[in-house]
Amino acid sequence: MPDPLYLSLWFPGFEKDQIMPGMVSVLRQFPFSQLRPGVGYIAVHPVSWSEPTILERKFRPGISPEDAAEIASDLLHEDYAYVFDAHWDLWSLDAERQQWEFGSSLVRFIAQGSDFDEGTSQQAGDIQVDFGLETPFLQEEVSLTAEAEEHVRANVHKLVDFTMKVEKNTGASARLLWSESSENLAQKLIARLQKVQ
Repeated sequence: MPDPLYLSLWFPGFEKDQIMPGMVSVLRQFPFSQLRPGVGYIAVHPVSWSEPTILERKFRPGISPEDAAEIASDLLHEDYAYVFDAHWDLWSLDAERQQWEFGSSLVRFIAQGSDFDEGTSQQAGDIQVDFGLETPFLQEEVSLTAEAEEHVRANVHKLVDFTMKVEKNTGASARLLWSESSENLAQKLIARLQKVQ
């Protein structure tokens, strides 16, 4: 059963005036989808996830990270969370047709103020990137033909490249790529890549 995949980022001194610059710095490293470029959705959650949003906006076509941050900046508070949705292009296998398709996949970027939801950012990260299920990077149910190997490698490369750019260019002091299972994600990725060699 595939698990959700996340990248958690911690920044030194993530006060409310640093939330949007931090988010923009992460979004600038992201390889936006050619089919659905830009930030396509923004939501602002006050106090905790159980509270209703105080702002939700959709954009089609998507807008730049800077424009998205400017919209959310009107509601900066240390007990708010800010959600930005974007897409990137990944390979996936259409199970019915048994054909590989290159298409857009949702990625959710969440910035949490230090007091949001009783300070959960300490564990979850000041900024958390939710990649959705780890399926595109492991494809554990797919037999590894040469074509499958090429597509799995391309997806993993895109993930690793993004995390490396984030580490190098955002000022984050710590990062953790993880999934919800107790299994070590790095070991799972390495094991899967060894099978495709």
